[in-house]
Amino acid sequence: MTLDITHLRSWIGRTTVAEDRVTPVPLRALAATLDHDEAPAEALPPCWHWLYFLPVHRQSEIGPDGHPHRGGFLPPVPLPRRMWAGSQIEFRHPLAVGQALVRRSQIEDVRMKVGRSGPLVFVKVKHEIEAEGRLAIVERHDIVYRDLPQPGEPQPTAMPAPDDAQWTRRIVPDDVLLFRYSALTFNGHRIHYDRRYVTEVEGYPGLIVHGPLIATLLLDLLRRQLPQARVTHFEFRAVKPVFDIAPFEVCGRLDGEREVRLWARTPEGHLAMEASLALA
Repeated sequence: MTLDITHLRSWIGRTTVAEDRVTPVPLRALAATLDHDEAPAEALPPCWHWLYFLPVHRQSEIGPDGHPHRGGFLPPVPLPRRMWAGSQIEFRHPLAVGQALVRRSQIEDVRMKVGRSGPLVFVKVKHEIEAEGRLAIVERHDIVYRDLPQPGEPQPTAMPAPDDAQWTRRIVPDDVLLFRYSALTFNGHRIHYDRRYVTEVEGYPGLIVHGPLIATLLLDLLRRQLPQARVTHFEFRAVKPVFDIAPFEVCGRLDGEREVRLWARTPEGHLAMEASLALA
């Protein structure tokens, strides 16, 4: 496959603006999905803003993988696999129920590199979210596109997860959990709910746990351990997919007075996601 990276980079600088409002029903639904009795009564926990500005596309605009057809705001990368690779987020002011939101998004970068499995295209999108006219969240979202694996292709080397966790929680990623999160975020990507598609077309052993769901579970671990903590910065990087075929663990530890390390560990003990955050 030939990739015209010059053409794809012409998307750099493109912008789009969306409006939304913080409503309570998605908050109650996510709280139940995370196994809490009630939704937060005041400020939204970090990254619960992902419940808003949902990608509402007409059914005729959806591609074979459940994503919208390529093009539009995001560049039309022709590689079939698309994954949320990570984010870097600054929380300046908390969001609250009832607030009117405006999100301004811009394509900051498009780049390509060639790995052992072939070409990879990375797209970085910057989101700025205003609440009642005040800048509340700045997020940089990394998307990676890659080709399908070839027969006999070697598996990438797995990294061992840290073994010095202060906190650990076992997560059972059944298909109901994945379905509920897909519904909450209006995510039509079939790798999260269509077992035939994900195993027969994309070649994975099971349904893939959403990257932002794992990141949310990491932050939820912090909330369970330090309920009064206020997060000012959070960043995470997906390292290895997690599937619904076995439980996995979310882990964390304090790394100083105001810094926390978080990570997800596969059933085999490998690092699936690594994250760090700063506290106020």
